[in-house]
Amino acid sequence: MSSAKSLAAEVLRSGSMRGLPEGHFIDGGFTKPAHNRTMESFDPGRGEVFASFAAGNADDVNDAVESARTAFEKVWRDTPQVERARILRRASDLILENLDRLAVAESLDSGKPLQEALGDVRGASRTFEYYAGACDKLQGDSFPIGPDYMGYSIHEPVGVTAHIIPWNFPISTIARGIAPALAAGCSVVAKPAEQTPFTALLLAELLVKAGLPAGVCNVVTGTGADVGAPLTHHPQVDHITFTGSVQTGRAVMKAAADDITRVVLELGGKSPVVVLKDCDREQALAGVMGAIFENAGQICSAGSRLVIERAIHAEFVKELVARTKRLKLGHGLREPDLGPVNSAQHLEKIAGFVERARAAGADIATGGSVTSDPETGKGWFFEPTIIDGAAPSDEVVQEEIFGPVLTVQVADDADHALELANDCQYGLVAGIYTRDFSKAHQLARKIDAGQIYINEYFAGGIEVPFGGNKKSGFGREKGIEGLRSYCKTKSVAAKIS
Repeated sequence: MSSAKSLAAEVLRSGSMRGLPEGHFIDGGFTKPAHNRTMESFDPGRGEVFASFAAGNADDVNDAVESARTAFEKVWRDTPQVERARILRRASDLILENLDRLAVAESLDSGKPLQEALGDVRGASRTFEYYAGACDKLQGDSFPIGPDYMGYSIHEPVGVTAHIIPWNFPISTIARGIAPALAAGCSVVAKPAEQTPFTALLLAELLVKAGLPAGVCNVVTGTGADVGAPLTHHPQVDHITFTGSVQTGRAVMKAAADDITRVVLELGGKSPVVVLKDCDREQALAGVMGAIFENAGQICSAGSRLVIERAIHAEFVKELVARTKRLKLGHGLREPDLGPVNSAQHLEKIAGFVERARAAGADIATGGSVTSDPETGKGWFFEPTIIDGAAPSDEVVQEEIFGPVLTVQVADDADHALELANDCQYGLVAGIYTRDFSKAHQLARKIDAGQIYINEYFAGGIEVPFGGNKKSGFGREKGIEGLRSYCKTKSVAAKIS
């Protein structure tokens, strides 16, 4: 048995995990919350408390921002790029050395299957490796302004960066935000979701072990009202990266406006998977299944709308339903096909969407009900669900459900599929399945989304810029574009004769 599985079995027996952090991570170490309050963290697979963590407030936020400001101005922005690279590379190695512990903590806290959590931790390591390699490659330009002048630009770190992390991909999202920020020379204050605080704290500890100076990366835990709001309103924060809902994203933008603080917003999605009649059927079926049921559909870029040509609709959906019915549900640490959703509140929200669709006459082809872990009868689970026949204007087609619920829309041809794909307020990603590469790239050009996948959903990696259009937000993370998000460009023009 692997060490990850051994640790998972131990946690399942005991109902908790040893050695989890109990305080905030500020100025290079764990600290008690200012008001000495704690919150409970729940295991979604059982619906039970398994640990507690610090409940922060504005005082804790202020301490963290002051620490980040001091570390930025006195140490980190002037640290040579090659030394930043070495620290980030050591952090990448340490993440892999702690792979099992981080993955089990991620699975227990978020509910996702252990095999998915292991992939997320490996991805976080790769993220730090990528930006370690980029630290000393961030170059400016020279400008041709005549023989008597010299013109050039340089990229400078923006300063203290705030990172509001969601609960669905805690370690992945914090890594893709703080790794480029650190590479650019910025300092960090991160606020993980109150549902999933632990891997952010563990990562901050590993960064210091890798050689990151005290204060460069800080983590404050607590609620959005008590920690997130003070952080986004703090006048000493120079940039905010937020991943979450449109509603909260609006509040972040309004907070940032008071001090003209820069923002990157990665908000919701209702992404279409366009399947044309000439597709590789097996490839498309596997892609659609993964697009909606990975992490129980709790992914901003989930392929939650199947847009399929009429000629293959009936057969394709029939096979999709058969495969969906074979999915095994269970506690994330037992490595099921589908784990729980993250909270009782979110479970109720998903169920509400499906019940309203049922009442409106939509065909619930499979699933559609709240359930529990078959082994224990516990946990917050929703059956993997496929809804066929909902009207294009129905909320299950237009709104982000953020759960294992796929809606099916029938298109007459590729042009109609394009129309349906773009008929949505969101524009995060889209998938296309077809053997006709000319048609695929025509659709890729015309679909209004920040990233397009062709013949493999979730294709690409840290090298590929990611972000949305329309109400899915703006700004880009990942790739070199993600690094530039944490830089400000300075232009210099000098008369030399």
